[in-house]
Amino acid sequence: MAAPAAAPSPATAPCFRRARPAPVSLCVSRRFTVAASFTADPAPAFNSVTAFAPATVANLGPGFDFLGCAVADASLSLGDTVTATLDPSLPPGTVAIASVTSPSRPTLADRLSRDPLRNCAGVAAIAALRALGVQSHAVSIHLTKGLPLGSGLGSSAASAAAAAKAVDALFGSRLHQDDLVLAGLESEKAVSGFHADNIAPAILGGFVLVRSYDPFHLIPLSSPPALRLHFVLVTPDFEAPTSKMRAALPKQVAVQQHVRNSSQAAALVAAVLQGDAGVIGSAMSSDGIVEPTRAPLIPGMAAVKAAALEAGALGCTISGAGPTAVAVIEGEEKGEEVGQRMVEAFASAGKLKATATIAQLDRVGARVISTSSLE
Repeated sequence: MAAPAAAPSPATAPCFRRARPAPVSLCVSRRFTVAASFTADPAPAFNSVTAFAPATVANLGPGFDFLGCAVADASLSLGDTVTATLDPSLPPGTVAIASVTSPSRPTLADRLSRDPLRNCAGVAAIAALRALGVQSHAVSIHLTKGLPLGSGLGSSAASAAAAAKAVDALFGSRLHQDDLVLAGLESEKAVSGFHADNIAPAILGGFVLVRSYDPFHLIPLSSPPALRLHFVLVTPDFEAPTSKMRAALPKQVAVQQHVRNSSQAAALVAAVLQGDAGVIGSAMSSDGIVEPTRAPLIPGMAAVKAAALEAGALGCTISGAGPTAVAVIEGEEKGEEVGQRMVEAFASAGKLKATATIAQLDRVGARVISTSSLE
């Protein structure tokens, strides 16, 4: 979640500026332009905006770094919330993080930096502010974490997505969704690498295919409304830093493995579009490249997957870099039983305590949940 500040490069536009701990401004990378900045200095539409962004499941088995989906529960507790507020006490064009809280995990907030250049919400807010061309106003950010760190549920992406959405809405919702994704990607690349399979579904909702970065091209995958896909998310008391899990990836892949994984990823995309929950599950369970190298690093993961399938899940894999295991079911009727069996497997095979959450596909993505009018 905490992102290192980059070294200054005053001679070129693509740079982070070295700044005081708060507030700061950011010169956004121009390799992938975060919107053509508006020539006008936009007037604010609200005094404050609160936005929510959901958890995400990246990779979905064989779709490493290019497939992901958004998931949420009915109470919107499975995600992060950001309130962006106009702050006349700050220098114009800057962002400060006023507070970070985590009601369900009080100690988590103490681990996150209040330096906007070292916090995903701060980096994304600054990128969105600059993309909008805001020069006459400053913004304070209040971040409420609903997701654990290093869980494989897109914690950093949720913070970034909620921040970008809140800042954009504060000034009239002027940015295109792709620009919001790119604003969030500015923070993601500092934390877990340059990949959009978390931030894209966190912004857009639903299933998203990241086709390419240059040119930047996202393809939302619309599943039929009748698809009652639910996700059983089982998170053990164990952190799996993305950097460590990426270091475990194989450096070379055999052609046959590549062909097999490609066919499973293609089947997954087709199944999403057709609303075939069975094929979605079986394809998710069929990663032969990434999961085999990461599963041994998560105590009990192999047993957890077996338990989920035995309990009636359609498929099971590692969510993102882990350690959360995600099982898919059609409807929520089997969710409690599948989750309990997976929790028991983590305890018996991995000696880890774990919690289970039943979520559904979130088709909305980042959204505004409240506003405060200008006085």
